[in-house]
Amino acid sequence: MSTTPTRVFAARLAGLPVFDPSGDQVGKVRDVVVVLRSDVRQPRVVGLVVEVFGRRQIFAPMTRVTAMDPGQVITTGLLNMRRFERRTTETLVIAQMLDRHVRVRSTGAEGTVFDVAMEQARTRDWVLSRVAVTEGAKGFRRRSQTHVVEWDDVEGLHERQPRQGAEHLAASLADLRPADAASVIHDLTPERRTQVVAALDDERLAHVLEELPEEDQVEILEHLDSERAADILEEMSADDAADLIADLPPETAAQLLELMETEEAASVRRLMSYGEETAGGMMTPEPVILPPDATVAEALARVRAEELTPSLAALVYVCRQPLETPTGKLLGVAHIQRLLREPPSSLVAGALDTGIDYLRPQASLEDVATFLATYNLVAAPVVDEEGRLLGTVAVDDLLDHLLPEGWRDRKIGR
Repeated sequence: MSTTPTRVFAARLAGLPVFDPSGDQVGKVRDVVVVLRSDVRQPRVVGLVVEVFGRRQIFAPMTRVTAMDPGQVITTGLLNMRRFERRTTETLVIAQMLDRHVRVRSTGAEGTVFDVAMEQARTRDWVLSRVAVTEGAKGFRRRSQTHVVEWDDVEGLHERQPRQGAEHLAASLADLRPADAASVIHDLTPERRTQVVAALDDERLAHVLEELPEEDQVEILEHLDSERAADILEEMSADDAADLIADLPPETAAQLLELMETEEAASVRRLMSYGEETAGGMMTPEPVILPPDATVAEALARVRAEELTPSLAALVYVCRQPLETPTGKLLGVAHIQRLLREPPSSLVAGALDTGIDYLRPQASLEDVATFLATYNLVAAPVVDEEGRLLGTVAVDDLLDHLLPEGWRDRKIGR
Protein backbone atom coordinates (compact mmCIF):
# COMPACT_ATOMS: atom_id res chain seq x y z
CA MET A 1 0.00 0.00 0.00
CA SER A 2 2.65 2.47 -0.99
CA THR A 3 0.15 5.24 -1.74
CA THR A 4 -1.59 4.91 1.60
CA PRO A 5 -0.76 7.36 4.44
CA THR A 6 0.93 5.73 7.43
CA ARG A 7 -1.98 6.82 9.64
CA VAL A 8 -5.63 6.96 8.59
CA PHE A 9 -8.43 8.39 10.71
CA ALA A 10 -11.61 6.34 10.47
CA ALA A 11 -14.20 9.14 10.45
CA ARG A 12 -12.47 10.74 7.47
CA LEU A 13 -13.07 7.59 5.45
CA ALA A 14 -16.86 7.90 5.74
CA GLY A 15 -18.43 8.56 2.35
CA LEU A 16 -15.22 8.11 0.34
CA PRO A 17 -15.72 6.39 -3.02
CA VAL A 18 -14.34 2.86 -3.39
CA PHE A 19 -12.85 1.94 -6.75
CA ASP A 20 -11.68 -1.27 -8.37
CA PRO A 21 -8.28 -1.42 -10.14
CA SER A 22 -9.78 -0.35 -13.47
CA GLY A 23 -11.13 2.87 -11.97
CA ASP A 24 -14.80 1.89 -11.80
CA GLN A 25 -16.57 2.93 -8.61
CA VAL A 26 -17.70 -0.02 -6.50
CA GLY A 27 -19.44 1.92 -3.74
CA LYS A 28 -18.78 4.18 -0.74
CA VAL A 29 -17.16 3.59 2.64
CA ARG A 30 -19.66 3.48 5.47
CA ASP A 31 -17.60 2.24 8.44
CA VAL A 32 -14.52 0.45 9.72
CA VAL A 33 -14.83 -3.01 11.31
CA VAL A 34 -12.52 -3.97 14.18
CA VAL A 35 -12.22 -6.79 16.70
CA LEU A 36 -11.82 -5.45 20.24
CA ARG A 37 -10.07 -7.62 22.81
CA SER A 38 -8.98 -6.38 26.21
CA ASP A 39 -5.86 -8.58 26.13
CA VAL A 40 -4.61 -7.13 22.83
CA ARG A 41 -2.58 -3.91 22.89
CA GLN A 42 -3.79 -2.66 19.49
CA PRO A 43 -7.04 -4.11 18.10
CA ARG A 44 -6.96 -5.45 14.55
CA VAL A 45 -8.90 -3.76 11.77
CA VAL A 46 -10.53 -6.55 9.79
CA GLY A 47 -12.22 -4.61 7.02
CA LEU A 48 -14.49 -1.83 5.77
CA VAL A 49 -18.24 -1.67 5.42
CA VAL A 50 -18.89 -0.59 1.84
CA GLU A 51 -22.26 0.46 0.48
CA VAL A 52 -22.59 -0.68 -3.11
CA PHE A 53 -25.20 0.55 -5.55
CA GLY A 54 -28.69 -0.36 -4.43
CA ARG A 55 -27.86 0.46 -0.80
CA ARG A 56 -26.55 -3.02 -0.08
CA GLN A 57 -23.78 -2.97 2.52
CA ILE A 58 -21.00 -5.49 2.03
CA PHE A 59 -17.80 -6.36 3.85
CA ALA A 60 -14.46 -5.49 2.23
CA PRO A 61 -11.58 -7.26 4.04
CA MET A 62 -8.47 -5.14 4.58
CA THR A 63 -6.58 -7.77 2.57
CA ARG A 64 -8.60 -6.58 -0.43
CA VAL A 65 -7.77 -2.88 0.11
CA THR A 66 -4.75 -1.82 -1.91
CA ALA A 67 -4.69 1.93 -1.29
CA MET A 68 -6.33 4.65 0.78
CA ASP A 69 -5.91 8.40 0.45
CA PRO A 70 -8.00 11.48 1.41
CA GLY A 71 -10.11 11.16 -1.74
CA GLN A 72 -10.61 7.46 -2.42
CA VAL A 73 -10.15 3.84 -1.46
CA ILE A 74 -8.93 1.30 -4.01
CA THR A 75 -9.59 -2.44 -3.77
CA THR A 76 -8.51 -5.50 -5.70
CA GLY A 77 -12.01 -5.63 -7.15
CA LEU A 78 -12.60 -9.14 -5.77
CA LEU A 79 -15.33 -8.46 -3.21
CA ASN A 80 -17.99 -10.78 -1.84
CA MET A 81 -21.34 -9.12 -2.58
CA ARG A 82 -23.11 -10.89 0.27
CA ARG A 83 -24.81 -8.45 2.64
CA PHE A 84 -22.69 -7.42 5.62
CA GLU A 85 -23.80 -8.80 9.00
CA ARG A 86 -21.81 -7.68 12.02
CA ARG A 87 -20.57 -10.51 14.23
CA THR A 88 -20.85 -10.27 18.01
CA THR A 89 -17.06 -10.01 18.30
CA GLU A 90 -16.91 -7.06 15.88
CA THR A 91 -17.28 -3.34 16.56
CA LEU A 92 -18.03 -0.54 14.09
CA VAL A 93 -15.68 2.36 14.70
CA ILE A 94 -17.83 5.20 13.36
CA ALA A 95 -21.26 3.96 14.43
CA GLN A 96 -20.29 2.61 17.85
CA MET A 97 -17.00 4.08 19.10
CA LEU A 98 -17.29 7.78 18.32
CA ASP A 99 -18.56 9.80 21.32
CA ARG A 100 -17.69 7.14 23.90
CA HIS A 101 -16.72 8.65 27.24
CA VAL A 102 -13.10 7.78 28.01
CA ARG A 103 -10.28 8.56 30.40
CA VAL A 104 -6.62 9.10 29.49
CA ARG A 105 -4.54 7.05 31.95
CA SER A 106 -1.36 9.13 31.79
CA THR A 107 -3.04 12.47 32.55
CA GLY A 108 -6.33 11.50 34.19
CA ALA A 109 -8.14 13.72 31.68
CA GLU A 110 -11.68 12.70 30.67
CA GLY A 111 -13.41 13.35 27.39
CA THR A 112 -15.17 11.80 24.40
CA VAL A 113 -13.82 9.98 21.36
CA PHE A 114 -13.60 12.36 18.41
CA ASP A 115 -11.92 9.94 15.99
CA VAL A 116 -9.80 6.79 15.91
CA ALA A 117 -6.67 6.28 13.84
CA MET A 118 -5.42 3.06 12.31
CA GLU A 119 -1.97 2.15 11.04
CA GLN A 120 -0.36 -0.76 9.28
CA ALA A 121 1.81 -2.87 11.59
CA ARG A 122 4.98 -4.71 10.63
CA THR A 123 2.89 -7.81 10.09
CA ARG A 124 0.99 -5.86 7.38
CA ASP A 125 -2.16 -6.06 9.51
CA TRP A 126 -4.05 -2.85 10.13
CA VAL A 127 -4.49 -1.98 13.82
CA LEU A 128 -6.08 0.81 15.86
CA SER A 129 -3.17 2.88 17.12
CA ARG A 130 -4.35 6.33 18.22
CA VAL A 131 -7.46 7.94 19.70
CA ALA A 132 -8.46 11.58 19.24
CA VAL A 133 -10.05 12.59 22.55
CA THR A 134 -11.97 15.84 23.01
CA GLU A 135 -11.94 17.36 26.49
CA GLY A 136 -14.77 19.71 27.36
CA ALA A 137 -14.19 23.35 28.31
CA LYS A 138 -13.38 23.83 31.98
CA GLY A 139 -11.89 26.41 34.32
CA PHE A 140 -10.47 29.38 32.41
CA ARG A 141 -10.48 27.40 29.16
CA ARG A 142 -13.50 28.40 27.09
CA ARG A 143 -13.03 25.95 24.26
CA SER A 144 -12.78 22.20 24.21
CA GLN A 145 -9.41 20.69 23.32
CA THR A 146 -8.64 17.60 21.26
CA HIS A 147 -5.60 15.41 21.95
CA VAL A 148 -4.35 12.42 19.97
CA VAL A 149 -3.12 9.75 22.38
CA GLU A 150 -1.93 6.15 22.17
CA TRP A 151 -4.66 3.53 22.02
CA ASP A 152 -3.49 1.69 25.13
CA ASP A 153 -3.40 4.97 27.12
CA VAL A 154 -7.19 5.23 26.97
CA GLU A 155 -9.75 3.61 29.28
CA GLY A 156 -13.40 3.06 28.38
CA LEU A 157 -13.11 1.98 24.77
CA HIS A 158 -14.30 -1.55 25.41
CA GLU A 159 -17.40 -0.79 27.47
CA ARG A 160 -20.91 -0.36 26.13
CA GLN A 161 -22.22 3.01 27.30
CA PRO A 162 -25.99 3.56 27.43
CA ARG A 163 -25.57 7.32 27.80
CA GLN A 164 -23.13 7.66 24.94
CA GLY A 165 -23.56 10.92 23.05
CA ALA A 166 -23.53 11.36 19.29
CA GLU A 167 -21.99 14.77 18.65
CA HIS A 168 -18.95 13.45 16.80
CA LEU A 169 -20.89 10.80 14.89
CA ALA A 170 -23.32 13.50 13.76
CA ALA A 171 -20.35 15.66 12.72
CA SER A 172 -18.99 12.78 10.62
CA LEU A 173 -22.29 12.76 8.71
CA ALA A 174 -22.23 16.50 8.06
CA ASP A 175 -20.39 16.30 4.73
CA LEU A 176 -22.45 13.41 3.39
CA ARG A 177 -25.38 13.87 1.05
CA PRO A 178 -28.71 13.51 2.87
CA ALA A 179 -29.36 10.18 1.13
CA ASP A 180 -25.97 8.85 2.27
CA ALA A 181 -26.46 10.11 5.83
CA ALA A 182 -29.92 8.50 5.83
CA SER A 183 -28.38 5.18 4.84
CA VAL A 184 -25.98 5.34 7.78
CA ILE A 185 -28.72 6.29 10.24
CA HIS A 186 -31.02 3.55 8.95
CA ASP A 187 -28.45 0.89 9.84
CA LEU A 188 -27.80 2.13 13.39
CA THR A 189 -29.29 0.40 16.40
CA PRO A 190 -32.50 2.06 17.67
CA GLU A 191 -30.66 3.40 20.72
CA ARG A 192 -27.78 4.85 18.66
CA ARG A 193 -30.21 6.26 16.11
CA THR A 194 -32.05 8.13 18.85
CA GLN A 195 -28.75 9.63 20.03
CA VAL A 196 -27.83 10.78 16.52
CA VAL A 197 -31.27 12.27 15.88
CA ALA A 198 -30.94 14.28 19.09
CA ALA A 199 -27.53 15.60 17.93
CA LEU A 200 -28.63 16.73 14.44
CA ASP A 201 -30.01 20.22 13.92
CA ASP A 202 -33.59 20.53 12.65
CA GLU A 203 -32.75 21.45 9.06
CA ARG A 204 -30.26 18.62 8.62
CA LEU A 205 -32.61 16.10 10.23
CA ALA A 206 -35.45 17.24 7.97
CA HIS A 207 -33.35 16.65 4.85
CA VAL A 208 -32.25 13.23 6.11
CA LEU A 209 -35.83 12.25 7.01
CA GLU A 210 -36.88 12.91 3.42
CA GLU A 211 -34.48 10.17 2.30
CA LEU A 212 -35.43 7.53 4.88
CA PRO A 213 -37.96 4.72 4.41
CA GLU A 214 -41.47 5.57 5.59
CA GLU A 215 -41.33 3.34 8.66
CA ASP A 216 -38.10 5.01 9.81
CA GLN A 217 -39.62 8.45 9.30
CA VAL A 218 -42.63 7.61 11.43
CA GLU A 219 -40.57 5.95 14.17
CA ILE A 220 -38.19 8.90 14.46
CA LEU A 221 -40.93 11.53 14.45
CA GLU A 222 -43.01 9.69 17.05
CA HIS A 223 -40.04 9.62 19.44
CA LEU A 224 -39.53 13.40 19.26
CA ASP A 225 -41.34 15.88 21.44
CA SER A 226 -44.23 17.52 19.59
CA GLU A 227 -42.66 20.97 19.33
CA ARG A 228 -39.50 19.68 17.68
CA ALA A 229 -41.44 17.31 15.43
CA ALA A 230 -43.50 20.27 14.16
CA ASP A 231 -40.34 22.34 13.58
CA ILE A 232 -38.80 19.54 11.53
CA LEU A 233 -41.94 19.12 9.43
CA GLU A 234 -41.73 22.84 8.63
CA GLU A 235 -38.16 22.35 7.40
CA MET A 236 -39.18 19.49 5.10
CA SER A 237 -40.53 20.09 1.61
CA ALA A 238 -44.31 20.36 1.82
CA ASP A 239 -44.98 17.25 -0.27
CA ASP A 240 -42.67 15.09 1.85
CA ALA A 241 -44.17 16.53 5.04
CA ALA A 242 -47.68 15.77 3.76
CA ASP A 243 -46.74 12.16 2.97
CA LEU A 244 -45.20 11.71 6.41
CA ILE A 245 -48.12 13.27 8.29
CA ALA A 246 -50.51 11.03 6.37
CA ASP A 247 -48.66 8.00 7.79
CA LEU A 248 -49.07 9.17 11.40
CA PRO A 249 -51.99 8.33 13.70
CA PRO A 250 -54.81 10.88 13.09
CA GLU A 251 -54.52 12.38 16.60
CA THR A 252 -50.76 12.89 16.25
CA ALA A 253 -51.14 14.34 12.75
CA ALA A 254 -53.77 16.83 13.90
CA GLN A 255 -51.64 17.91 16.86
CA LEU A 256 -48.54 18.50 14.73
CA LEU A 257 -50.47 20.47 12.12
CA GLU A 258 -51.77 22.74 14.88
CA LEU A 259 -48.22 23.32 16.14
CA MET A 260 -46.83 24.15 12.69
CA GLU A 261 -46.66 27.70 11.36
CA THR A 262 -49.98 28.68 9.77
CA GLU A 263 -48.67 29.06 6.21
CA GLU A 264 -46.64 25.82 6.33
CA ALA A 265 -49.59 23.89 7.74
CA ALA A 266 -51.91 25.35 5.08
CA SER A 267 -49.63 24.12 2.28
CA VAL A 268 -49.49 20.64 3.81
CA ARG A 269 -53.25 20.48 4.32
CA ARG A 270 -53.82 21.54 0.71
CA LEU A 271 -51.60 18.72 -0.54
CA MET A 272 -53.30 16.22 1.75
CA SER A 273 -56.67 17.15 0.26
CA TYR A 274 -55.65 15.47 -3.01
CA GLY A 275 -55.29 11.76 -3.59
CA GLU A 276 -51.84 10.45 -2.71
CA GLU A 277 -51.24 9.07 -6.22
CA THR A 278 -52.37 12.15 -8.12
CA ALA A 279 -50.47 15.14 -9.47
CA GLY A 280 -51.89 17.25 -6.65
CA GLY A 281 -50.78 14.78 -4.01
CA MET A 282 -47.25 14.54 -5.43
CA MET A 283 -46.60 18.16 -6.35
CA THR A 284 -44.26 20.58 -4.64
CA PRO A 285 -46.00 23.91 -3.93
CA GLU A 286 -42.80 25.99 -3.99
CA PRO A 287 -41.35 26.06 -7.53
CA VAL A 288 -39.41 29.04 -8.90
CA ILE A 289 -42.11 31.64 -9.66
CA LEU A 290 -41.45 35.03 -11.26
CA PRO A 291 -43.59 37.94 -12.50
CA PRO A 292 -43.76 38.83 -16.22
CA ASP A 293 -41.33 41.76 -15.83
CA ALA A 294 -38.54 39.63 -14.34
CA THR A 295 -35.28 39.52 -16.27
CA VAL A 296 -33.29 36.50 -17.36
CA ALA A 297 -30.57 37.52 -14.90
CA GLU A 298 -33.10 37.39 -12.05
CA ALA A 299 -34.30 33.97 -13.15
CA LEU A 300 -30.78 32.54 -13.31
CA ALA A 301 -30.01 33.97 -9.88
CA ARG A 302 -33.09 32.26 -8.44
CA VAL A 303 -32.28 28.83 -9.84
CA ARG A 304 -28.76 28.98 -8.37
CA ALA A 305 -30.27 28.53 -4.90
CA GLU A 306 -28.48 25.64 -3.23
CA GLU A 307 -31.65 24.13 -1.74
CA LEU A 308 -33.25 23.60 -5.18
CA THR A 309 -33.11 20.12 -6.63
CA PRO A 310 -31.99 19.86 -10.28
CA SER A 311 -35.54 19.08 -11.38
CA LEU A 312 -37.02 22.11 -9.59
CA ALA A 313 -34.29 24.32 -11.03
CA ALA A 314 -35.00 23.20 -14.60
CA LEU A 315 -38.11 25.37 -15.08
CA VAL A 316 -39.15 28.90 -14.14
CA TYR A 317 -42.88 29.63 -13.90
CA VAL A 318 -44.08 33.07 -14.93
CA CYS A 319 -47.35 34.06 -13.28
CA ARG A 320 -49.48 37.07 -12.52
CA GLN A 321 -49.79 38.20 -8.89
CA PRO A 322 -49.94 36.70 -6.34
CA LEU A 323 -46.68 34.80 -6.74
CA GLU A 324 -47.32 32.27 -3.95
CA THR A 325 -49.26 29.15 -4.81
CA PRO A 326 -52.05 29.17 -5.71
CA THR A 327 -50.82 32.01 -7.89
CA GLY A 328 -52.47 34.29 -10.35
CA LYS A 329 -52.83 33.00 -13.92
CA LEU A 330 -49.87 30.96 -15.15
CA LEU A 331 -48.56 32.67 -18.30
CA GLY A 332 -46.02 30.06 -19.26
CA VAL A 333 -42.82 28.26 -18.34
CA ALA A 334 -39.24 29.08 -19.22
CA HIS A 335 -36.62 26.36 -19.61
CA ILE A 336 -33.28 27.16 -18.00
CA GLN A 337 -31.46 25.79 -21.04
CA ARG A 338 -33.26 28.39 -23.15
CA LEU A 339 -32.60 31.21 -20.67
CA LEU A 340 -28.87 30.47 -20.76
CA ARG A 341 -28.92 31.48 -24.44
CA GLU A 342 -30.75 34.77 -23.81
CA PRO A 343 -29.23 38.18 -22.94
CA PRO A 344 -29.29 38.63 -19.14
CA SER A 345 -31.16 41.93 -19.41
CA SER A 346 -33.99 40.52 -21.55
CA LEU A 347 -37.35 39.59 -20.01
CA VAL A 348 -38.14 36.00 -19.07
CA ALA A 349 -41.60 36.56 -20.56
CA GLY A 350 -39.96 36.75 -23.98
CA ALA A 351 -38.60 33.21 -23.69
CA LEU A 352 -41.71 31.37 -22.50
CA ASP A 353 -42.74 27.96 -23.75
CA THR A 354 -46.50 28.29 -24.18
CA GLY A 355 -46.87 25.27 -26.44
CA ILE A 356 -47.46 22.66 -23.75
CA ASP A 357 -50.57 21.72 -21.84
CA TYR A 358 -50.70 21.73 -18.06
CA LEU A 359 -51.57 19.01 -15.60
CA ARG A 360 -54.68 19.08 -13.42
CA PRO A 361 -54.31 18.13 -9.75
CA GLN A 362 -56.48 15.02 -10.31
CA ALA A 363 -54.10 13.63 -12.98
CA SER A 364 -53.05 10.02 -12.28
CA LEU A 365 -49.52 8.63 -12.04
CA GLU A 366 -49.84 7.36 -15.60
CA ASP A 367 -51.00 10.78 -16.79
CA VAL A 368 -48.02 12.47 -15.13
CA ALA A 369 -45.54 9.95 -16.53
CA THR A 370 -47.03 10.29 -20.02
CA PHE A 371 -46.89 14.10 -19.79
CA LEU A 372 -43.22 14.18 -18.75
CA ALA A 373 -42.26 11.66 -21.43
CA THR A 374 -44.24 13.44 -24.17
CA TYR A 375 -42.64 16.83 -23.56
CA ASN A 376 -39.20 15.51 -22.45
CA LEU A 377 -39.52 17.32 -19.12
CA VAL A 378 -38.15 16.67 -15.62
CA ALA A 379 -40.91 18.77 -14.02
CA ALA A 380 -44.42 19.81 -14.97
CA PRO A 381 -46.81 22.57 -13.80
CA VAL A 382 -50.06 21.68 -12.05
CA VAL A 383 -52.89 24.21 -12.47
CA ASP A 384 -56.50 24.52 -11.36
CA GLU A 385 -59.52 25.23 -13.57
CA GLU A 386 -58.80 28.97 -13.52
CA GLY A 387 -55.26 28.41 -14.80
CA ARG A 388 -53.62 29.28 -11.47
CA LEU A 389 -50.36 27.49 -10.66
CA LEU A 390 -50.78 25.11 -7.72
CA GLY A 391 -47.34 23.53 -7.81
CA THR A 392 -45.02 21.38 -9.86
CA VAL A 393 -44.54 17.64 -10.16
CA ALA A 394 -40.89 16.67 -10.54
CA VAL A 395 -39.69 13.39 -11.96
CA ASP A 396 -38.24 12.37 -8.58
CA ASP A 397 -41.69 12.83 -7.01
CA LEU A 398 -43.12 10.55 -9.67
CA LEU A 399 -40.44 7.90 -9.17
CA ASP A 400 -41.09 7.89 -5.42
CA HIS A 401 -44.59 6.64 -6.20
CA LEU A 402 -43.80 4.38 -9.17
CA LEU A 403 -41.04 2.40 -7.46
CA PRO A 404 -42.02 -0.55 -5.24
CA GLU A 405 -42.97 0.19 -1.65
CA GLY A 406 -39.89 0.33 0.58
CA TRP A 407 -37.57 0.92 -2.39
CA ARG A 408 -35.25 3.11 -0.28
CA ASP A 409 -34.36 0.08 1.79
CA ARG A 410 -34.33 -2.40 -1.07
CA LYS A 411 -31.27 -4.63 -1.32
CA ILE A 412 -29.96 -5.94 -4.63
CA GLY A 413 -30.20 -9.69 -4.96
CA ARG A 414 -32.92 -10.17 -2.36
